[in-house]
Amino acid sequence: MKTALVLATSLAVALPALAQDPAGDWDVNRDAEKNLTIAYTVFDNGLGVGARCSGGNYQVLISGLPTTTGTSRPLRIAFRDGEFGDQRWSVGDDATVAISEYPGSLARSLRKGGRMQIVVPSGGEVGKIIRYVIDLPSSGAAIDETLTACGRPLVDPRDAELAALDDKGLPANLRWAREPLITYPEQQTYRRGFAILTCLTRPDGYLRDCAVETENPPGGGFGPAALNGTRRARVVNQEGGPVPLQFIAFRANFNIDGEPASPRRLR
Repeated sequence: MKTALVLATSLAVALPALAQDPAGDWDVNRDAEKNLTIAYTVFDNGLGVGARCSGGNYQVLISGLPTTTGTSRPLRIAFRDGEFGDQRWSVGDDATVAISEYPGSLARSLRKGGRMQIVVPSGGEVGKIIRYVIDLPSSGAAIDETLTACGRPLVDPRDAELAALDDKGLPANLRWAREPLITYPEQQTYRRGFAILTCLTRPDGYLRDCAVETENPPGGGFGPAALNGTRRARVVNQEGGPVPLQFIAFRANFNIDGEPASPRRLR
């Protein structure tokens, strides 16, 4: 059952200070001064789900999960009558908040509404699995508004290609010949962060049409820094010959405390 709770702390946005739209499907809040649009819904089991565009950066978040350590966590997600998919989510500053690595694709699934199942491996005591089942309201406008605010398509055929990628973010026939060379943003506002990028391949193995799927923290410069690192990156066809036109993705982790910025596995 949906409640009247507010995601003020768990989604790290001061929602009570925003102008709320009482009409529509999901709750929508807008703050023009902060360049923020967020659609959210909260449930009486403590979970909250939100999609937000903040300063051009798009995120989908789940709040109210069991606390965890580290910077990422595995979740298994299923929509309606579909099969479970294994996903790796990033952990927010609040360790009960998970941040999707593919927010655009996920938001397009969320807006259909219906049953959503979330399995948290080792989420309970002594490593027990926790499973949440929630009924999402269908979204005819709210989630679309957040996508549009960030210039994200309402329909994207690449979603199917994204689902087919393996842990490396590369199709099985490709491997890195030269990984993206990523340097820390010049303005070191945050001590750690990440960015998720997707690209298309060229016949010579270089990348084109690279885009930042999401970055965290928003505005930390990690997305542009990762994007700059793709200029000399190159993949090769393990089967020989030119590289076919294919969709790839990678994650760049940043940590000013010693761990080098580098492309890492996605799921």
